[in-house]
Amino acid sequence: MAKKKKQSSNQLEIQNAAKTLFANIRFMSVDEPIKSIVITSSVPNEGKSTVSVNLAQAMATAGKRVLLVEADMRRRSLASMLKVRASSGLYAVLSDAAPLDAAVVSTTTANLQFLDTEPNIPNPADLISSKRFSRLVSQLERGYDYVIFDMPPVGTFVDAAILSTLVDATIMVVRPNLTKRSELMEAYEQLQKANAKVIGVCATFVEGSGSEYYYAYYTNSGERVKPEVSQNVAPATSASHASMSKQQAYRSNPHPTTASVVPPKRGSRR
Repeated sequence: MAKKKKQSSNQLEIQNAAKTLFANIRFMSVDEPIKSIVITSSVPNEGKSTVSVNLAQAMATAGKRVLLVEADMRRRSLASMLKVRASSGLYAVLSDAAPLDAAVVSTTTANLQFLDTEPNIPNPADLISSKRFSRLVSQLERGYDYVIFDMPPVGTFVDAAILSTLVDATIMVVRPNLTKRSELMEAYEQLQKANAKVIGVCATFVEGSGSEYYYAYYTNSGERVKPEVSQNVAPATSASHASMSKQQAYRSNPHPTTASVVPPKRGSRR
């Protein structure tokens, strides 16, 4: 019974952390709304696909129409995580073998739809670089409130850097005590060279906080404010840290959390 209660508490923390991530995204895009987002990491096994799914679900439960796209064409995982199966996928849509509405499938979460990709697609980077893919991104942005692309790690493949030039924002997932500082810096610099708009770093696989901590935000003067919230929520660093340098962004994580958001210094997408 205790184990089941702990699992339930952990899941609640993850859900609240995902909602905080979504809130920070909205705070950053008041003047220029963000509709399309790339989720990537510097190396494998940092939890980017888990972040993609939980963020998409948080957006959908908030009443937004969301499309989650499997864009990791070398290591597909989202279909099994969502427990859905599609008859066709991304490549079929791009090659006109299937219409978009036939390839997109519903999930168990209301307002959340999923576009899978076929296995063994040759030259994924060339496919993402194509004009057809660019047109598809624009089409998806018109059809949904949010479009999330789960991408392979930047340090392994160039796919995420390419697609980052077509979307509104990019989020880097980092697993503390796994990712080396040099790997994170190299991945960030690669995205910057592509003129990606990197809006934040999301920390994963760290100790949950339960009711020991609570959300904190900062005023314009830099004063730290601690509002009271309900128990069993994960804290998150405020979007007010947008002026941090990339080195500060990696070091700053004031409390252990399931998915805290620390925005690095912004770059221009185009």
